[in-house]
Amino acid sequence: MAGTGDETGDVTRSVWRYARASRAHVVVDVAAYFELMYEAMLRSRQRIFLIGWDFDSRIRLAGGRRWWNLPRKDRYPARLGSYFLWLARRTPGLQIRMLKWNFAALRYLFRGTMILDLIRWFFTPAVDFKFDSAHPLGCCHHQKVVVIDDCFAVCGGIDMTSDRWDTPEHRDDDPRRRRPNGKLYGPWHDVTMLIEGEAALALGELGRERWRQAGGREMLPCLPQDTSPWPASLAAEFIDVEVGISRTRAKYYDTSELREIEALFIEQIARAKHFIYAENQYFASRAIAEAIARRLSEPDPPEVVLVMPLSSDGWLQQQAMDSARVRLLHALEERDHAERLQVYVPMTSGGAPIYVHAKLMIIDDEIVRVGSANMNNRSMGLDSEADVFIDAARPGNAHAMPAIAALRRRLLAEHCGIAEAELAALLAEHGTMAGAVADVPDTGKHLAPFVLRPLTDAEKAVADNALLDPERPEELFEPISRRRGLFRRGGILRRPV
Repeated sequence: MAGTGDETGDVTRSVWRYARASRAHVVVDVAAYFELMYEAMLRSRQRIFLIGWDFDSRIRLAGGRRWWNLPRKDRYPARLGSYFLWLARRTPGLQIRMLKWNFAALRYLFRGTMILDLIRWFFTPAVDFKFDSAHPLGCCHHQKVVVIDDCFAVCGGIDMTSDRWDTPEHRDDDPRRRRPNGKLYGPWHDVTMLIEGEAALALGELGRERWRQAGGREMLPCLPQDTSPWPASLAAEFIDVEVGISRTRAKYYDTSELREIEALFIEQIARAKHFIYAENQYFASRAIAEAIARRLSEPDPPEVVLVMPLSSDGWLQQQAMDSARVRLLHALEERDHAERLQVYVPMTSGGAPIYVHAKLMIIDDEIVRVGSANMNNRSMGLDSEADVFIDAARPGNAHAMPAIAALRRRLLAEHCGIAEAELAALLAEHGTMAGAVADVPDTGKHLAPFVLRPLTDAEKAVADNALLDPERPEELFEPISRRRGLFRRGGILRRPV
């Protein structure tokens, strides 16, 4: 794979930076993530830097922690807004920086008690909160990165906001899945990666550059320190591995366009020998669909398993992303001569769909990739994104393969509602993920095959012309006749009837 050094603006490169991580771990579902971040931020000494699509200061990071039963000297609040203020008072010199996409900023200020948190943050010198508008019109800031003391970092799909918390059990009507206003929300699946060491320092550099682009004052790197914010309660699944970092960014004034994530998807899909396992919120990228189509067209294609939500979250996303997904999957069916493509929706034991917000891909148990990028056009060229990956084929990384294989089994077992050992036995018996999934009864948690519904002519037009999911910012304002669309001339995909 190309690209190992500093930024050049070359949109053909696939990796921005490779760096060693002393420890790394993929966290599955938000309940565990919130608890771990609660602990990691408690161990911070110099700076907590959060970059996100959204934040909500009203969420409780500590879940069910009964902190009021602790001795007074050990008490600290569970709610995010109050926790930051407590940390700032507790640790003199600690900096807390937050960078959030500027969409709906005014509405954001009046999220119940959140306006009070923002006022308190404003009068706390250690806390600095900024809205990020450093992107072309129609694009968004979508990275989900946390960097603590420049030696511990997080990169993935989880925002510290409401409607995210859930456990791997994804119980029906779980009373703990409650918005700040008291209303319940549905089951939610997500993943992110924790990283320690030089790779965390690299993500800190990425974050400081984004902060500067958004108009923030220059931040210096943190000083080296002997302690690590790594949660003491967590045994890392990856030790001493090299981590790759890739980005997406639209051209904006003096910042160049970056399409590393798109190039990396195409490279990694082309590398698959046996299988591709992916969890993603959307499937609407022409480039990714064409890469998969080329593999499915081969005489002996790899198995391709996609785990996705039943439908997108929100009317506009449903019109754009769901219609494009149906169109692309119909087109891939025509290429799938060996019937190696399977698309599933995870379901609760009560038959409710689990919303998949994860952005994860595992290839041959050799590559694990986690990030903020969806499999849609926006994440390939419009929005700011960051993905990280571990490639066991890289020098010094071969020992990562067993942990990658265990992660895939863990995810499939979670979705199928069975023990990991039982899932491993089914994989050994059938030889494919599809065979193992088909052998799991649908009376409990299970993966249900995604059924392609018919589209209206209007939905086909929206999808085919990428009206709401263009590949480049300038296409937002171009006439339909000049758009590339899902089925570009000369592309491998044929427009389904």
